[in-house]
Amino acid sequence: MAEQGDTEREFDFRWAAEAAHKEPSARARMLAARWKENPPQPVPFRGDPGPVAPRRSSWASTALVLGCVVAVVLLLGYLRFRAPY
Repeated sequence: MAEQGDTEREFDFRWAAEAAHKEPSARARMLAARWKENPPQPVPFRGDPGPVAPRRSSWASTALVLGCVVAVVLLLGYLRFRAPY
């Protein structure tokens, strides 16, 4: 690669891809060192999700949201009614 000024220098991706030695990332080195002492246990492709908490009824959620909206509308109407013009 010809010498260029710092302002004209660009990273040559082709040159980097053809490098003879590629160093692993810091995370890959850390995991390799950790797994050398304590290898990970095998995990099935889709692990057991475990117990699932029961969900509320969609009607209960809808009623809660609509109740909050009605309360806000009534509060704003009351405040506007009480405000002096």
